[in-house]
Amino acid sequence: MLMKDANARLTQSELAHLGAGEVGYIRKMRLDEVTRCFPEAPEIDPSLDLWALFGADGTPLLLTDNRSSTFFKAAEDDLKTVTLQ
Repeated sequence: MLMKDANARLTQSELAHLGAGEVGYIRKMRLDEVTRCFPEAPEIDPSLDLWALFGADGTPLLLTDNRSSTFFKAAEDDLKTVTLQ
């Protein structure tokens, strides 16, 4: 029985929705990534350190130069946060 549970598989759709509405991830952004992930973003000073909050499915939620703001936004949206390196 234990072995059967260990071999359970997620469908591609189930995997894509894993953590949706529950988990968000925070990561530092490079300027060249900003236009791809946040096409509506204005021109940004290249010297700024940028941080982004994404939903578990990769949906961009927030772009900021203040890392703490990403945690506040996640808390506001009731998301548990993880940080990607």
